[in-house]
Amino acid sequence: MLARVYSCAVIGLEGVIVEVEVDFSNGLPAVIIVGLPDAAVQESRERVQTAVKNAGLHFPRHRIVVNLAPAAVRKEGPAYDLPIALGVIILSGSLPQEAVENTLVVGELSLDGVVRHTRGVLPMAATARAKGFRRMFVPEVDAPEAALIPGLEVYPVKTLADLYDHLSGCRLIEPFQPSSDPIEPFFVPTDFSEIKGQEHVKRALEVAAAGGHNVLMVGSPGAGKTLLARALPGILPEMSIEESLDVTRIYSVADQLPPGTPLIRHRPFRAPHHTISHAGLVGGGNIPKPGEISLAHRGVLFLDEFPEFGTRVLEVMRQPMEDKVVTISRAKGSLTFSANFQLVAAMNPCPCGFYGDSQKPCTCAHALVTKYQKRISGPLLDRIDIHIEVPRVDYEKLSGDRLGESSEAIRARVQAARDIQNKRFSNGEAKDVVCNADMRVGEVRQFCKLQDEGQSLMRAAMTQLSLSARAYHRVLKLARTIADLAGCEEIQSVHLAEALQYRPKLMIG
Repeated sequence: MLARVYSCAVIGLEGVIVEVEVDFSNGLPAVIIVGLPDAAVQESRERVQTAVKNAGLHFPRHRIVVNLAPAAVRKEGPAYDLPIALGVIILSGSLPQEAVENTLVVGELSLDGVVRHTRGVLPMAATARAKGFRRMFVPEVDAPEAALIPGLEVYPVKTLADLYDHLSGCRLIEPFQPSSDPIEPFFVPTDFSEIKGQEHVKRALEVAAAGGHNVLMVGSPGAGKTLLARALPGILPEMSIEESLDVTRIYSVADQLPPGTPLIRHRPFRAPHHTISHAGLVGGGNIPKPGEISLAHRGVLFLDEFPEFGTRVLEVMRQPMEDKVVTISRAKGSLTFSANFQLVAAMNPCPCGFYGDSQKPCTCAHALVTKYQKRISGPLLDRIDIHIEVPRVDYEKLSGDRLGESSEAIRARVQAARDIQNKRFSNGEAKDVVCNADMRVGEVRQFCKLQDEGQSLMRAAMTQLSLSARAYHRVLKLARTIADLAGCEEIQSVHLAEALQYRPKLMIG
């Protein structure tokens, strides 16, 4: 008699159905697991045997062979404990095979039979529904996450004994019902009204938020670069349910979903330290996992002390910044992770931090300043739309009681500009474009046409600023965003002039 239970593996961000086959064979009592299992799966032999006994169930004293098919897919992690245990119970005759028809089972077992958390439940549930499974048994703590997928009955399992009682009809487990609690209010960690001065920088961040543009802030220490960057998520538009599911899937696979938060509703803000490795930033490892740029998908990636990051670390970001995805290739195959993030970087103009400061003189040698600034390559700078200087704030502004414009008011203008973009890109072939920064060459030609006055201004800028073809298109996309904020259908020369102000200036004369 062969027992068959279905489970799921996660490869990249997608699920793959795994068929767990359990059968007896001749030989001394043992549990043999085949099908390309890793060490965690091999160790499930001891966990399953002890958990079945502690649940008060019979574990057969035979040579048991467990096959995880397809054999070509590497199986990792302890998520196969529960389906293997069910297969053994069915094989022993305690449950009929029909009890697990059209059912997907995932979960790690403790020695006392408690079912523990498993990462990647959201893509597993999506795969289960896509493959026609009607119900899914998951750890109790992961049920809210699996229930985000409609059309699938999700059963929260607390212990192996509870699951056995349910399948045998002794004591049924109720399907999980998603909570109808109201959505938590929009949380703003730092409000723009609390930031004194820096009106020019605030305007630049508003433009960046409205079009999803990358930003580089340059200024002396203590000018407020980090504070401004951390205030940016407060003016970004709220995520749609599709974006929330997209982000939650990445965090589920990376096992970084906050406790009690099955669905991420607010845009991510990631701020890795400059000592991070390139694998930590873009993803990788022997078994590739999402990196910081994927965890910042649909949100903000803040790189403070920009030149302190390793050159190789920064250069590997160039391709994801253009393609909005990162592909990690290994000998065993390639995996692709989403990486549509908004880069916000901050740096000092020199090692001491005071080059060009109005009050404190710079103590760095000219060659040292040049070397420091050249840590950021030209191709990477060319991919940043907005370059803004953050000046020192005067005492009168710092000590004054006058508050600036609130993040809520700015976010309303940003949302209005995003609504214009959503309407623009919802028709035709640009449906996968979310904001102006995502536009390709075809969309730029279609939506960023210049009038005669603008053509003259752009022609002069191309010559004087030595703009590359990429920079030319980025200026047009930035001008399109500024026009959207102003509610204008056509890009006017004043919009183009503001966009050109955000191009990088030569810091060293």
